[in-house]
Amino acid sequence: MSEPSEEQRKPEENPWPNRKQGIFFAVSALASGLLSGLASEKLSQSLDSGGWVRVVGISLTAVLLLIALIYNAPAAVQAHRRRRLRLPAAATELHAAAEESEQWMIALGTDAGGLAAAEWYSLNEVRLRELLLTEKPRADTAEDFARICDALEVWYVRRDEPGALLELSEFLTAVADASERRDLAELAAARAATAYRMMGDLEAASTRLGISDNVATHSRTAAALTTRRQVERALLHLARAEQAPAGNDRIEAVLNARDRLDDARLSRPGPDLAAEVAIFINLAIVHLYRQDAEGALDQLRPAVARATAAGDVSGQAHASELTGVAAWMKRSPHEAKRWWEHAAHLYAEIDEREGRARCLQHLGSAEVTAGNLQDAQVLLEQSALLRTSPSPLLTTYLEAARQTKAPPLITDDPPHHRATTWLRRLRNYFTR
Repeated sequence: MSEPSEEQRKPEENPWPNRKQGIFFAVSALASGLLSGLASEKLSQSLDSGGWVRVVGISLTAVLLLIALIYNAPAAVQAHRRRRLRLPAAATELHAAAEESEQWMIALGTDAGGLAAAEWYSLNEVRLRELLLTEKPRADTAEDFARICDALEVWYVRRDEPGALLELSEFLTAVADASERRDLAELAAARAATAYRMMGDLEAASTRLGISDNVATHSRTAAALTTRRQVERALLHLARAEQAPAGNDRIEAVLNARDRLDDARLSRPGPDLAAEVAIFINLAIVHLYRQDAEGALDQLRPAVARATAAGDVSGQAHASELTGVAAWMKRSPHEAKRWWEHAAHLYAEIDEREGRARCLQHLGSAEVTAGNLQDAQVLLEQSALLRTSPSPLLTTYLEAARQTKAPPLITDDPPHHRATTWLRRLRNYFTR
């Protein structure tokens, strides 16, 4: 909780002198009006006069009323300020945190403040979590809670922290229950699906997506969340393709992912460059799984163009990284390394460490394949330092670079897929 401001700590000035004077003038104005009316009536009855008395009385009444208003104004202003100060300090702090976190969420991963946004999240993530956990959700604060959760979701997905993301989903469910907001319950279930997929629990992820489907299908956010669920289902199919052995099961999973991405493209609630970038990138991954490098490049070129137009450095970096994967698939190692170096540079510009770590791993594995073990070891050790979660394949390549183990037969990780290049802007569709 924040400390009271100096203005809040300042002893309240006694408003009673002004208030007493204001009441005096108000009563005087009322008495003046009554007396002047009575005097005018009596004089009119006895002397056929009294008009001038009425004029004087009305003038005096108006003057006294004006003076009463002037004297009462400061007290009224002070009363209004006291009512504002009596608002819960927590609600004020929560709203300010929601405003700030939403602004940095929009900047995260962009060319306009992406690095500063990453630094802000690093410094404020703990504070935001504590604020969520210490304040009791209510109907009037539910929107601010939801905005902070949106911002933290983007950060946790980017940092590959599914456990924290699942806690966020559970908290948002509690907010939805307390405020009777079914739309927030729908979003919370979709968020849990993302967390479970990242953990590798694909059945739980599928179950949560089904729950999200049936919570608030007619809400104002239904179109946006339908798009999100379609992308999430595509990612689930791609995750199943990673786990399936080569053959019909893998092919079927990849084709299902493509169908879901086509559905996502059609269900978008409106034009959005970031959403298009995410869909193009994931369609490129579908082609990479099918060993279709040219088909992947056909998707990655418009992805780079749209990401550049949107100022989405994260999207540019991801598309560039996958372009390197396609070049490697086409047996063009020099071109692949050039794209991975470019992507690593872009990731570094916005302090997206997981992405940079992947690119360094790509480069290191390429050096292992080329027999340049010393260079490979340097690159792979840098990748390991940036990783927030262990990578068995990275460990295998490091052992190969240190000449303690033979290099793996495959050339690198399966193509990395995600939906986070546009999740930070999905909130734009959630305005009530």
